[in-house]
This record gives sequence, structure tokens and C-alpha cells, in this order.
Amino acid sequence: MKTSIDDLRFFQVVAASETLTAAARRLDSSLPVVSKRLRALEERLDVRLVQRGTRRMVLTSEGALYAGRLESILAQLRELEDLVTEGSGELRGSLVVQATLGLGRDHVAPLVGEFAARHPHLQVELHTSALPLRPHRRQFDVAVHVGSPHDSSLRMRRLAKNRRVPCAAPSYLARRGTPARVEDLAEHDCIVLRENEGDYALWRFGEAGAPRQVRVGGSLSSNDGGVVTGWALEGRGVIMRSEWHVRPHIERGELVRVLPDVPTPAADVYALHEDDGHVPRRVNELIEYLAARLPGRLDPS
Repeated sequence: MKTSIDDLRFFQVVAASETLTAAARRLDSSLPVVSKRLRALEERLDVRLVQRGTRRMVLTSEGALYAGRLESILAQLRELEDLVTEGSGELRGSLVVQATLGLGRDHVAPLVGEFAARHPHLQVELHTSALPLRPHRRQFDVAVHVGSPHDSSLRMRRLAKNRRVPCAAPSYLARRGTPARVEDLAEHDCIVLRENEGDYALWRFGEAGAPRQVRVGGSLSSNDGGVVTGWALEGRGVIMRSEWHVRPHIERGELVRVLPDVPTPAADVYALHEDDGHVPRRVNELIEYLAARLPGRLDPS
């Protein structure tokens, strides 16, 4: 039996996942079914593609070669399908969108839903996660990312302006006092968000030409922005969160902006996609739709 295009797409997901459980979740299938299908593919090719570990999978050299080559095959297939279908006038095909959990759930999902309703022949899939986006995995057509990504090979379009700002509940500030200087934050209970692979406990202030930073600490941290904000609302510490996220709490008086006169670096919201010379019309039109409507959702004023 020959390998099908569906097999290539299946292994593309497996190769981009850290575990078979994660692959099964992305494929909307069960772990036994994914394991059986992977074994069948390996038996058909007569080669081991993946070393299965208790914590994570590792591609064998043959698996890495297979995954690398199938990327170009599937890219050529997508380009061919785009060229054939774009002449019809209607958007067709599939569109995979990736976003962080909070932004994706609260703002990207409603807009993607509206976009899909306008284009009934389009199959749209949205992936959200509390974990940081990993643009190098490339398992998306469009990714919505807060802050400039490290992967410079991706094409970027700024969708909305944003900054990260420090804030705390009035109850916390009444108990611990209000920081007067950036350096004072080192003496406060700061709740850190593990949102990237850098030094998440190093909070940055100032503009690009005059940066300032302070190392913060506390007893609480999480990779989930909603959890971090919830702890702050309970008066458990100071947080550094995106302005779009905390603005409603600040307007209701549930949180208070800390060090409001000290500027913070930009953390704008970007759309990311492949820069491979051929951008499908459905990708461009979704990005235009997000760029036209996302700023108004993030800052209604």
C-alpha cells in the first residue's frame, strides 16, 4: 500500500508534537488510534520514525528526514490547490489559526467566527493554548502573537498596538504600599507569568532608547494569564499584563495601574504567516479582517 497525502498530513502533526498524546489531541483522535496508525506507517516504510519516551517523543534521523521532505510536498500541494480554487471568487480550502488562550478566546475566536460565517466554503480551525506560541513549529496558516517573535523568517503584520503594564488590587496596595520607583518592585510580591522562553522574572520598563529593568519575585507564578490575573484580583500581588487584558479591571476599579508615569515597552499584537512567495487569498483576507476589527475590541474607547 502506498503512502497517501493523508498519511503525510498525519505525520506532519505527529512530528510537530512533543508527545503522542498531544498529537492525538490535535488530530481529535484517541491515543490508541494514533499509536496504531503511526506503527502502520512505520511498518509500511519499514523504518522507525519516532523514538517514544515516557515524557516526549524524539524523531529518528529517518523521521526527521521524512518530516522535512513532506513539508515541501504539502506546501506545493497547498499552493496548487490555492491556484486552482482562487479563480472561483469564493474563499475555499482550510485555514488553521493559532493564538494564545486569553487573546484567542476573548477576541480572536469571535472574529474568526464572524469571518467563517462570511465564507461558508472555508474550513477554519482555531487552536488556542495557555502555553507560549512556538512559531518555528509552523503548524498554522495564521498565528496571532503578542510581541515581536524571534523567528525572523515569518512575515508580520501589526494588528493592534499594546503595552504590558504593572497593576495590583487596591487591597494589596493598601496592605503593602504603592511602589514609587521601578526598583521598589523588587521588594513586592510579584506574580510572574511564564509566557515565553526568556527570563520571565525580569520586568522591563522605559522606551527602546532608555530601557530599565528590575528582577521581581514572589511565591506565585503560572503559564496561564487568566490565573495570574485572578490572583491579582484577589490581592495576592503585582502583575505585569497586557493593557488590553487589564483595562476593564482598571476601569472598574478592581485593579490599579502601578507606576503609571513610567513608560513600558510595546507588546503589539501581530499576525504571522509564512513568507514563501505565495500567500493564499484566504490568509490575506483573514489578516485584513483581524486588522480592521481587533483594535476596536482591544480598546473600545
